[in-house]
Order: sequence, then structure tokens, then C-alpha cells
Amino acid sequence: MSSPLWTLDEIVAATGARVGSGFRQATGASIDTRTLEPGDLYFAIRGDVHDGHDFVPAALEKGASAAVVSAEKASAFDSDRLIVVPDVLEAMRRLGCAARARTDARIVAITGSVGKTGTKEAMRLALSRQGATHASVASYNNHWGVPLTLSRMPRETEFGIFEIGMNHAHEILPLTAMVRPHVAVITTIEPVHIEFFPSLWGIADAKGEIFSGIEPGGTAVINRDSPYFERMKAHALASAAGRVISFGEHETADIRAERIIVKPDQSIVEARVFGQLVTYRIGTAGRHIALNSLSVLAACHALGADLAQVVMAFAELKPPVGRGERTMLAIGEEEEALLIDESYNANPASMRAALANLGAVELGRHARRLAVLGDMKELGENGPGLHEELAAAIEANRIDLVFAAGPLMKNLVDRLPKAKVALHAQTSAELVDAVCAAIRPGDAVTVKGSLSMKMALVVKALKERYSAGPAAHALKG
Repeated sequence: MSSPLWTLDEIVAATGARVGSGFRQATGASIDTRTLEPGDLYFAIRGDVHDGHDFVPAALEKGASAAVVSAEKASAFDSDRLIVVPDVLEAMRRLGCAARARTDARIVAITGSVGKTGTKEAMRLALSRQGATHASVASYNNHWGVPLTLSRMPRETEFGIFEIGMNHAHEILPLTAMVRPHVAVITTIEPVHIEFFPSLWGIADAKGEIFSGIEPGGTAVINRDSPYFERMKAHALASAAGRVISFGEHETADIRAERIIVKPDQSIVEARVFGQLVTYRIGTAGRHIALNSLSVLAACHALGADLAQVVMAFAELKPPVGRGERTMLAIGEEEEALLIDESYNANPASMRAALANLGAVELGRHARRLAVLGDMKELGENGPGLHEELAAAIEANRIDLVFAAGPLMKNLVDRLPKAKVALHAQTSAELVDAVCAAIRPGDAVTVKGSLSMKMALVVKALKERYSAGPAAHALKG
């Protein structure tokens, strides 16, 4: 039987809290009553929309071991399962730091403009075969997601993998200081959140903050193909890192892709790992997925993991919901169409990658490629131009029809031939009926846009209207 995640004495030592007589130990940690499990410690943090204190009764009713509440609101609750602190988020941070201090795990931190979550999931899959592995859930990479993930880390963990995000300068500094990684990875630099930065150089500097928290003698893993490589390397060399490993297709990369073959439902990579040839298959399609796998090899090499087991694990990698998940839609009794769900979020780089994946799908003679696209947000004054530039990717990847949502997508629509534009609307909800009506047997459709555009509404409607199941194969002519 595994030991409890947190005992009463550990919580008091870490936070200085006043603990109710009904609390004994916690087996997990949560900030959301919808996913809370019996035994979880419930942190009533104040979010942008809701105050977690409003859900304390529900948390206790669902079997939370205790609710961590602020002193100013504690009197509102009649329970002996309260942990009272001055500030709930700060208490969670302190508990996260205590989890990091008690572990002997080898820790990896991942940041980058795109590819963080996919790289984290690939690393989780690879390392879980070699030891007890703990990793961020979904995209829990911000000021509450990182300490929550740390506070959930079991003491028996051997490998810890943490995703760290930002949309402003100096946001990564306190997070990497908490995580204290042995290996820190930057996937790439792209104009994501560019609205909040004077230039891409500023984004590179902000991502470079991840190295400030690295453990002495640790390893920095950097994309050699990036035009900002030297800038990021300078940040690494100014830190406590003892080594820099580069990855990419650049001829000087330490871990270099010599050949990438993207097939409809998988990718094949031939790479040199410090001169040694390695060939492997990834169980999901995408050139960007293949390139990010090189950073996983670099991090696992730095950790001393068995690379043969790592590359074998890649074959089992599947895209998560909203990030490339493939579903077959039953259009007729024996006919299907392919849905590629990229609806979780979008930026120029990930949008181009999604369109490239759609272009790689093999279709029958009369089938079509449909792209359902929503605005990409936080691009500032560059937004209109970056949307216009997608026209080249639409053309290069032989997209037949485009359904677009949002005012910024009007810039793309105006650049496309009229025959390619099926519909432009202000919201994703206005596209639903038209997209569902347009799908024909053999078609392939990709849905993508920034999270606030709610493109998942289109995905949900397609799955509901047509009985849907996992895509066991891509469409082929």
C-alpha cells in the first residue's frame, strides 16, 4: 500500500496552517470539485471567474480529506476538516515547494511557444516505462497549475515532468524556481502572445528564464533550428547549467533528424544521437511532432534513461483530445469521413502544422480536405498579417474548403479564392450547421482555433451528428 500524499504534520510544517481535528491525511490534491476524488486535499483558490470558497461544501460532501481555506472566510464553514491559512494559493505554493524538497526524483521542465504539452506527454510515456513518473495534467503550466502539480507529486516519484508557460515576461522565473529542474527544455520560439512583447527576441528572453531555476550542473535542451538559438544558449550559459544539448535538423545539432517521413497516421524518424543512428516510429502524424521527439531524446539522454526503451515507447504515442485526436465519422451506412480535432488552441506555428497534417491525409478521388478555422488571439498588431499569411499554407496543403470564424479570419478569407471559402462567420456556433451539412463520405476535416473561439463546439456537433469512433486508420485512395 502506498504512503499518503500528505500527512497532517507535513502540511503544518510546510504551511503553518491551523488544521481541524477531522483531518488525518490526504491522498491527492485538487482545485476543482468536478474532478475531485475522495481523499483529495481541496484548495479553495480564487480564480479569474470563480472563488473556490463557494465550492467548499461540495468538496467536503464529495469526500475531500480537508478544504484549505483563507482565514478571512473560515468562519463561514462548520466543519472539522478545514485547513486554515492566510492565503490559499500561497499555501499551495509552499506545499509544492515541500514536495520538491522531499523528492529524489529527476526533474524535467518544458517551455516553448508551441509543443509544450505534446512534448510533455511524449516524455511521460517514455519515462513511465523506466520508473515511477509524475507529470502535469493537461496544460497545467501557470501560477496555479505548476504548484498544484508539484503538490500532487508522490514521494516515490522517480521522474517528474513539468510544463511551464507564460504570456508575459518574468512569469517563468518564480515557476522554474519552484520546480528546480535537472533538465530544462525550450521547444521553439514563435509569435505566440506576441501582443505582450516588443518582438520575438523578447519572447526568446522570457522563455530563457527557465534556465534560471536549473539545478547546478543541470542540462539545457535547446532547438538548434531556431533563429534565436544563440540567444537562448546565452541564457543557459549564464545559469547554473553545466551542459547544453541542441536538437533539430541543423547540421551542428547534437541530436539531429536526418530524415522525417510523415504518413497519414504516423511519422518515421531517422536521427543521429551524438553520432549514433537511431530510427523510430511515432504513433501520430506531424513533422512538428517528429522534431519535438528529438527534444525528448535529448532530455532522456541527459537523465541517463535507456534510449532504446524511449524510442520503442514513441510508437504508442497518440494525440490527446483537442490536439490532433483523430475520429472516424459515420457519414453513411458503410461510409466514413475523418475528423482531426485540433480545437484546443492555435497560433501561427501550430495552425501551419495542423494544415500540413491535413494536407498529408490521403484521400479518394472525389474526397475533399476541409479546414474549419477560428481566430488566433494575442497577436497584437501583427494579427491581421499573420492570418493573411495562412493563405499560402491553405494552397500548399491542397485545402478544398475553408470555414472561418472571427473578425481576424476575415483577413484570411479575403486572400483566398472565392471557390475555397465555404463560410465566414463571427462565432464558431454559426459554423456548426454549415460544416455538418458539408461533410461528405471520404472527406477529411480539421478544426482549429484559439481556445476562446470555442471551436470545440464544431467538433462536438460533428461527433454527435455522426456516430463517431477512434480512427484506426487514415483515409486512403
